[in-house]
Amino acid sequence: MNRLGKQSVLFIGILFHLVYLWSIFDIYFITPLVHGMQHFISTEEAPAKRLFLIVGDGLRADKCFEPRFNDTSDSYEYAAPFIRSKILEEGTFGVSHTRMPTESRPGHVAIIAGFYEDVSAVTKGWKENPVNFDSVFNQSRHTWSFGSPDILPMFAMGASNPDRVETYMYGHEFEDYTKDSRDLDTYVFDKVGDLFKNATTDPAVDAALRQDKIVFFLHLLGIDTAGHVSRPKSVEYFRNIQHIDTGIQKLQKAIDDFYQDDKTAWVFTADHGMSAMGSHGDGHPDNTRTPLVAWGAGVAKPDTQNPTGHDEFSIPWDLDTVKRVDVEQADIASLMSYLIGLNYPANSVGRLPLDFIDAPFELKSQAIVANARAILEQYRVKERQTIDIELNFKPFPLLENGSISLNSQISKLNEFGANGEYESAIKLAHELMMLGLQGLRYLQTYDWLFLRSLVTCGFVGWILYALTSFLDFYILPTKIAPSYGLLLSSFAAVLLSVLFGMFYFKHSPLMHYLYAVFPVLFWETVAEYRMSLWEGLKILIWNAGGPKRNTVVKLTIQVMAFFALMEAIVAGYFHREVFSVIYGMISVWPLIQNYGICKKNKTLVLSWFVSCWLMSTFTLLPVVKEESISQILVAGGLMTAVGILSMLWLARRSASGGHSVSAFTMIVLGLQLGLIILSMVVTYSTVKSLQARRGLPFGNQIVGWLILGCSLTLPLLHLKSKYHDYRARLLLIFLAFAPTFILLTISYEGLFYVTFFFNLVFWVDIERKIYDDRRAKEHALKEIDKSTTNGKHVVHSASRRLELADIRIALFFFFLTQIAFFGTGNIASISSFSLDSVYRLLPVFDPFAMGALLLFKILVPFAVISADLGLLTQRLGVKPSSLFAMVLSISDILTLNFFFLVLDEGSWLDIGMSISHYCIASLLCVFVIALEYFSEVLTSGVTLERADDVLNDKKDQ
Repeated sequence: MNRLGKQSVLFIGILFHLVYLWSIFDIYFITPLVHGMQHFISTEEAPAKRLFLIVGDGLRADKCFEPRFNDTSDSYEYAAPFIRSKILEEGTFGVSHTRMPTESRPGHVAIIAGFYEDVSAVTKGWKENPVNFDSVFNQSRHTWSFGSPDILPMFAMGASNPDRVETYMYGHEFEDYTKDSRDLDTYVFDKVGDLFKNATTDPAVDAALRQDKIVFFLHLLGIDTAGHVSRPKSVEYFRNIQHIDTGIQKLQKAIDDFYQDDKTAWVFTADHGMSAMGSHGDGHPDNTRTPLVAWGAGVAKPDTQNPTGHDEFSIPWDLDTVKRVDVEQADIASLMSYLIGLNYPANSVGRLPLDFIDAPFELKSQAIVANARAILEQYRVKERQTIDIELNFKPFPLLENGSISLNSQISKLNEFGANGEYESAIKLAHELMMLGLQGLRYLQTYDWLFLRSLVTCGFVGWILYALTSFLDFYILPTKIAPSYGLLLSSFAAVLLSVLFGMFYFKHSPLMHYLYAVFPVLFWETVAEYRMSLWEGLKILIWNAGGPKRNTVVKLTIQVMAFFALMEAIVAGYFHREVFSVIYGMISVWPLIQNYGICKKNKTLVLSWFVSCWLMSTFTLLPVVKEESISQILVAGGLMTAVGILSMLWLARRSASGGHSVSAFTMIVLGLQLGLIILSMVVTYSTVKSLQARRGLPFGNQIVGWLILGCSLTLPLLHLKSKYHDYRARLLLIFLAFAPTFILLTISYEGLFYVTFFFNLVFWVDIERKIYDDRRAKEHALKEIDKSTTNGKHVVHSASRRLELADIRIALFFFFLTQIAFFGTGNIASISSFSLDSVYRLLPVFDPFAMGALLLFKILVPFAVISADLGLLTQRLGVKPSSLFAMVLSISDILTLNFFFLVLDEGSWLDIGMSISHYCIASLLCVFVIALEYFSEVLTSGVTLERADDVLNDKKDQ
C-alpha cells in the first residue's frame, strides 16, 4: 500500500471508529426478532371481550402504593385509593420489572409486543420502528389509543392493517414543562369519554365498540412530566397520581354503565419508573420497578390465603394481606392476550403469569402450553435460518437433535394435556419456555467468537497503524521505503476474498464486510512499513542519548507507569474516586520532575498543587445534583472576578512595556463580562419563576438564547488578532463559555469550570518552564544552535523532533479529557444529568434539542483543553499536530479494554454503563481529531517565543 498523507490517515481513523462504534450492536445487541412463525392462540374461551390498558408513564411502584403525609390534614393518605381498592378487593397486583434502557418506547414495546428491543433502536430515537414486530394491538380486532404523539404512532404504523389501530393524540405543544402536567391526562380521559358519547348517536361507532377482542390504550404522560420537572417526591407528582386514579375511577363507572356485562378487563402499569432526580434511562431500581394491577373479567381475585411475595420494598405499602405477584415487563403482553383470547404476539418472549388469571387448571394448562409453543416456534424458525447460512452448524447443546428433540417435547406436552396431567403440563411448559429462550440466546450469539476476534484484530491493527504513521510523520528524519509490498498486497487480497465470500454465503450485513476490510488494511500496511515502526521506536526511545542500560531501566519504568495510568483511567469509568487519587498523585509531579524549577517558581507550583486538590474533590461529589441557585451565582461571581482581575493585569502589563493587548480586545473582554453578569440576572429570575410554578417568562427565554449566541460569537470577531500573550487568548475562551456554565447548570458545574480553567493554565506554565530549563541546560553543555559538518554550516529545522518525555504531555492531556467528561457527573449514565437547566431555554419537551444543549455544556471544557495543547505545541517547538497525533496513537488502548467489558447480561445498569463506556472511548479518537482542528481556530493569531529562540537570542547578545 502506498504511503498516505496525514489528512488521509485522519480520515481513515474517523471512518474506522465510526464503523467500529457500531460493532457492539452487531455483536452483542443484534435484534432478537425472527419472522415467518406460526401463530398460537392463547385461549379459545376468552374471559373478557374488551381490555383497557392504562400506562402511567414514569410511575414508580413505591410512589403508586405507599402513603404520603399530608401536612394540611395532618395524616397519611394514599395517592391512588381507587387502584388500592382493586388490589384489596377485586384483582391481583405486583411489581413489573422493566429492562434498560428505561425509556418510553422500549417500555411500551415490552408491554404491548412482549419482547425487549435491541439497544440499537436508540438511533431511531425510540420512536420509529427500526424493525417490524407483532403486537397485542396487531392481533386485536380493533384498538383505540389515546395519548402522546411520541408513542401512539409507532404501534399504528407497525400494524398489519393500518385501520386496525385508531389514534387520538394531542399536539407536541401540549408537552410544555412549565404548564400543569395533569392537563395531558385530562385530554386523554376526555377523548375516551367523547368516543363513548359518540356511540350513543352513531350506530357504526356503537357497533364497533361492542365487538369482542378489542383494546383501549390510554397513555398518561402527566406523571412523567411532573417527575421530570418537580421530582417523584414532590407534591406535583403525588397530585398527578391522584388525578389519574380519580380519572380511572370515573372511567370504569362510565364503561360499566355503557356495557353492563362484566366482560371488561383492566390492566394498569407503567413503562418505566423515575430516579430521585427526575430522570430515567438506566437500570437503577427506581427506574425498573413499576406497578402492575389487573382486575375485571378473567383476573384472579386477591389471594389472602397465601399472601407471599413481599419484601422490604413493599412493607411500607400495607398490602401484605394479599399476595404480591411480580412479573417481567414482557409478561404483560401474554397476560393481555389471554384475557381477550388473542394470538400470542409472534415475537413475544413473555410468559403468561398464571397467578394473575382466574381459570381452572385445564384452561391454565392449555394457555401456558400455547405460550410455550409460541416461544419454541421462534427457536425453530431461528434455528432453520441459522442452518441455512452456516457452513458447519453446531446445534444447541441442550437440544442436540434440534427441532427433532423439540417435537418430542411438544408431543409430551400434548400427552399431559390429553391425560389430564395439567400440573405436569404446566411444569414442562415452563421448562420448555426457558429452554427455548436459552436456545434463542445460543443462536443469537452463534457468531460472537469470530466477530469479536475480527474486531479485536481491527483495533490492535489501528493502534499499530496509527503508531507507525505517527513515527513516520514526526520522528523519522527520512522516509524508509516499504518492503514486500506486492506479496503482502496479494495475500491481503486473497484473505479479503475469502472473508467476503463467507459473508456473502451467510447473507451478512454490509457492516460485516467493513469489519473485515480495516484489519486487513491496517495489518498489511504495518507489515509493509515494519522497518519504519522499528526505526522510529528506536529513535524515540534513545533520542536523548546516554548510557543504554540506564535508558532501558528508565524506559521500563515509563512503560509500566503508562499502562498503570491507562488501566487506572479504565477503573475511573466505574469508580470516579480513582480520578481523585490520580489528581492527588500528579499534584506532586513537578517536585519529582524538576525540583529546581519548584524552588524557582514556588507560587506557581503551589498554585498547581492547590488546583489539583480542588479538582480532586469534584470527582468525589455525587453525580446526582439538586438545583442550587446560590452555587450558580457564586460560580458566576468568581467568573466575573477572574475576568476583571485578568483585564486589570493585562492593562497594567501593557502599560509597563510588556506584551500589549489591543483596545478592541479589551472592549470585547468587557462585553463578555457584561454577558456573564446579565446571564446571572436572567438565570436567577428564571429559576425563581419556574420554582414558583409561574412558567418560563418569554422575555427571559429570548434573552437567554441571545446571551448564549452572543457569548459564542463575540470571540470570533478577533480570533485572527496578532498578539504574543497567550493568557489573553485563554481568558477570551474562558469568558466566552462562562455564560453557558451559568445558564445551563444547576449546581457546582460552574465552580468546576473555574477550577478546571486555572488547573489547565498552571499546567501550561509548568510545562513551559520545565522545557525552558531543560533546553537551557543543554545549551550550557554544548552548542546546538550552530553546527558544522566538513566546514559547511547546518541550519536547524523550524521544529524539533518529539522525544520520549513528550509522551507525558500527551498522557496529561488524555487524562484531562477524562476529567472534562467525568468531573461534574457520570456521562456514561443517562440519569446523571438533570433537565432542570434546559427548561430555562426549552420549556416544551424536545428530547434531541434538550440533549444537544446538555451535550454542548459537557463539551465546553474541551475548548480550553484544546487551546492549551495547541499553545504547548507552539511553545515547545514541536511540529504542529504532533502532540495530538501522539494522543491519537494511544487512545484506543482504552477502547479495546471497554470492548471486552461490554455486557449483555446481568444488571441492566451495568449493561447500559458498559455500552456508554465503549462508545465514549471509541469516539475519543474522533473527538481528539476534532479538538486538533478546533485548537487551530482557538489559537490562531497567537505567536509564542520558543525556548530555542530565546536561548539563541541570548547567545547572539
